[in-house]
Amino acid sequence: MPVESTAFVIIAAISFSHLLNDIMQALFTSMYPIFKADFNLDFVQIGFLTLAFQVTASLLQPLIGMYTDKRPMPYSLSAGMGFTFFGLLLLAVAHDYMMLVVAACLIGIGSSVFHPEASRVARMAAGGRHGLAQSLFQVGGNFGTAIGPLLAAFIVLPRGQGSVAWFSLIALVAMVILWRVGGWYSRYRKAAALRPVIVHKSTLPRRTVVISLIVLCLLVFSKNIYMASISSYYMFYLIDTFGVSVQDSQLFLFLFLGAAAAGTVIGGPIGDRFGRKTVLWVSVLGVLPFTLMLPFANLFWTGVLSVIIGAVMSSAFPAIVVFAQELVPGKVGMISGLFFGLAFGMGGVGAAALGALADHRGIVFVYQMCAFLPAIGLLTAFLPNLRQPRLRIIQGGENTDPA
Repeated sequence: MPVESTAFVIIAAISFSHLLNDIMQALFTSMYPIFKADFNLDFVQIGFLTLAFQVTASLLQPLIGMYTDKRPMPYSLSAGMGFTFFGLLLLAVAHDYMMLVVAACLIGIGSSVFHPEASRVARMAAGGRHGLAQSLFQVGGNFGTAIGPLLAAFIVLPRGQGSVAWFSLIALVAMVILWRVGGWYSRYRKAAALRPVIVHKSTLPRRTVVISLIVLCLLVFSKNIYMASISSYYMFYLIDTFGVSVQDSQLFLFLFLGAAAAGTVIGGPIGDRFGRKTVLWVSVLGVLPFTLMLPFANLFWTGVLSVIIGAVMSSAFPAIVVFAQELVPGKVGMISGLFFGLAFGMGGVGAAALGALADHRGIVFVYQMCAFLPAIGLLTAFLPNLRQPRLRIIQGGENTDPA
């Protein structure tokens, strides 16, 4: 079968849609101060709001991925964004707490549909360059996460809750883009069904696959808990430790987020060229010396180290997702949903747990403890070498998992 070219237009469309999706996610969580003041909420209610959002956005992802692995739905991307569209409209007019919870669930459902299916499309469009495709797809989400709080600060906070309705236009734009992507997805499936395909089947023992997936989950745990410590508490750490202003602390955070976005782009292509396992060694374990130095650095070196940590550590996730997809051929949706859901859930749970620890022991102790998390990268030694040959079975039919 001829090698397919990389469909960069489709990857760009998926990446841009990821940016729009994650802007809306970040916008929702950035509005917590408004909800607390306008609805007189306590922290328990805020926590339940987060739980409603995360359960629908995280736990549903692998289930939706499993379903669409068996029954591909090219236009589900656009339909899923429709949930986000209605969630934002409801958020703009909500007048009681239960309406906020329902809006949180709708936005979460939209996210849970988007991530596994968009990751599948990125793999289809990769033309064999799977790491590059995943990196470009994921970097859109990174930028969206960074932009969301800015939009909340400069638009929603001054203008109030009702201004959220204008952001439903973002969801509408994403729905149009994803409808066009769904058309490409449908044509791809029809064309693939007319030609013989090569089905890739892993020759690894089931026990090895299971152990490898557990190791990859632990690597996600290490990465996302540490990243949560930065994204959620870095500003407080800088203010408490060095006495910087809020504005200066935001600048440091933006430098970190920008470095993380750059690292996401770099990690995939390097994995394509040198192997996913090499990327994981460097991006997870290799960052350990820098995390250990961070709690003891002055302000200048804190900024430098955080940029290095953000760039190097964020390069791991594209490699983790593609590695897992190659461990379990034919289950792209399930695997993508599992790891995107796990990453999102770990970030939320980690932020809450670290917040409680910071209240009890102080923010500096949090960074001293989290500094050792990258040591979990030693488990990379238990991962197999996926450059080994695979058993290939020639058969007719549809190729929904080009590998």
